[in-house]
Amino acid sequence: MATKTSSYAEASIRVLKGLEPVKQRPGMYTRTDNPLHIVQEVIDNAADEALAGTGQRIGVTLHADGSVSVDDDGRGIPFGLHPEEQVPVVEIVFTRLHAGGKFDKGAGGAYSFSGGLHGVGVSVTNALAKRLQVEVWRDGQCASLAFAAGDVIEPLAVRKATSGERRHGTRVSVWPDGKYFDSPDLPRGELVHLLRSKAVLLPGVSVSLTVEKAGGKDSETQTWLYKGGLSDYLQQGLQADPLIPLFAGEQYADRETSENIAEGEGAAWCVAFTDEGTVLRESYVNLIPTVAGGTHESGLKDGLFQAIKGFIELHALLPKGVKLMPEDVFARASFVLSAKVLDPQFQGQVKERLNSRDALRLVSGFVRPAFELWLSQHVEHGRKLAELVIRQAQTRQRAAQKVEKRKGSGVAVLPGKLTDCESRDIAYNEVFLVEGDSAGGSAKMGRDKETQAVLPLRGKVLNAWEVERDRLFANNEIHDIAVALGVDPHGPVDEPDLSGLRYGKVCILSDADVDGSHIQVLLLTLFFRHFPKLIERGHVFVAKPPLFRVDAPARGRKPAAKIYALDEGELTAALDKLRKEGAREGSWSISRFKGLGEMSAEQLWETTLNPETRRLLPVAFGALGFEATVQAMHKLMGKGEAASRRELMELHGDTVEVDV
Repeated sequence: MATKTSSYAEASIRVLKGLEPVKQRPGMYTRTDNPLHIVQEVIDNAADEALAGTGQRIGVTLHADGSVSVDDDGRGIPFGLHPEEQVPVVEIVFTRLHAGGKFDKGAGGAYSFSGGLHGVGVSVTNALAKRLQVEVWRDGQCASLAFAAGDVIEPLAVRKATSGERRHGTRVSVWPDGKYFDSPDLPRGELVHLLRSKAVLLPGVSVSLTVEKAGGKDSETQTWLYKGGLSDYLQQGLQADPLIPLFAGEQYADRETSENIAEGEGAAWCVAFTDEGTVLRESYVNLIPTVAGGTHESGLKDGLFQAIKGFIELHALLPKGVKLMPEDVFARASFVLSAKVLDPQFQGQVKERLNSRDALRLVSGFVRPAFELWLSQHVEHGRKLAELVIRQAQTRQRAAQKVEKRKGSGVAVLPGKLTDCESRDIAYNEVFLVEGDSAGGSAKMGRDKETQAVLPLRGKVLNAWEVERDRLFANNEIHDIAVALGVDPHGPVDEPDLSGLRYGKVCILSDADVDGSHIQVLLLTLFFRHFPKLIERGHVFVAKPPLFRVDAPARGRKPAAKIYALDEGELTAALDKLRKEGAREGSWSISRFKGLGEMSAEQLWETTLNPETRRLLPVAFGALGFEATVQAMHKLMGKGEAASRRELMELHGDTVEVDV
């Protein structure tokens, strides 16, 4: 039966302007479970004023009508006409994506260090609010304007400030639009935690929360003003007494002593070790809470591990047969970490995780020597910590040995081309399925021999979508993968025995080109069709190697360096950063990797294998659900589905960019 096909012509293409992209896809710009994040964007702007040393007070008020006001005594948003746009600057800030005062970092910029990066934050707040009102005090004047759903409804009005009014500052009042959020209510506990942490990270700055009662008759106010800093905050949050005194410190780069680090970059930290109770871990970058961690936390982890490992080796405390790992040190560590990074790179607009690779070296470089000095000055405390770390390592190794014994005898002989790891603890072990012998050679030399295994694959893996399970092992590559993993093929409703699984992470590592993508799809097809429980339980990952390398020249105090970019977008961002650092246009050279085999072992480790700096994407079934995914995969991989694939290509072919 013929079906009516919808028309697809020039008029079908929509161009979203202004704040429409935010309204169409709010989940790309903020969390949509509740409005806390869009309010946090305003709070972060007030905190950036305090971080810049121009504000001493931040006040947040929850009004009885559901609105939220954020008040600061900073410099006040400029409200004169923009020299190029000829529109009031304060209006641009709240109505234009990618407009703000935090792009120019370093000397001469309005903000050397800030959580704001892309000029997106408060414009998202405005787009998702029924009403937003701004009042600014600056240069003896008071300016005000109001918006509804992102549009100006009360144009800028400027008057002379009265004698009793403040001299400078900004007040933003927001009425969040409940239709964009699962719940219109702000989670009070999270808001209190956020404001208290701002006070901790900004010593001497007063942060308050006022809650108005219905009718506006009474109100409750909480105020936080910390002078003890991170140590007091962490001590109050611990559930158990620390094993040794808190290790606290801070260090920031200056022109004379720090090479390759921008002036002012650095970190403040406080660490406590406990042998019981829940650990408390909080990290921040330029006062932005990074609840998912990131490279600055990895730097703290590396610095602590290297220092205590050196202490244990110096005093010959390590028992024979015990191997230390970073997690043995970090498992019982509670900490608060506040890093200052000149140009931080976050994962997504919500900024829950820091991705800047330089942050690992930055934090580790400051924490390690400070902790080494502390341990040398407090040897008895160091010995107590060493005992805790060694106990953790012994417990981990005993657990791994128990798993090994349960495997029993009769295990199939491992494939000869598998280069296995030394550890038998699947919580840490990972295997890389690598495209080609040459890439496999680089991976073998560059890997961490303790926890990383490499299995090179020759050629394209069989399309296993329509292969019967009892015929899978006729293919050598699939046979080797199954034997190396220690898991037999199974179906979605089966309950396979995963006790023989030898690796906690199964990582697909192929070239960043079309052939590499094809191999990646074939392997994902194999796992989805014949090893679905590995995907369901979070064991399958895709490693993302870089596509470009930029050889950057020396610029200012920064020496020549190699910068890696995952794709065209990261390449553009890297070149923009070089220009801001003073590199002359065209003074750099750009190389495109043809394959993993072109990388040296050191390059492959730094960009793709190192757990602290690599990009590893978890594979999951997604929002479609299992059955819908089966149907989609059948269209893509089924042998009799050529017509369906052609229809997909005709529908989406114009969205594909071809790099000639």
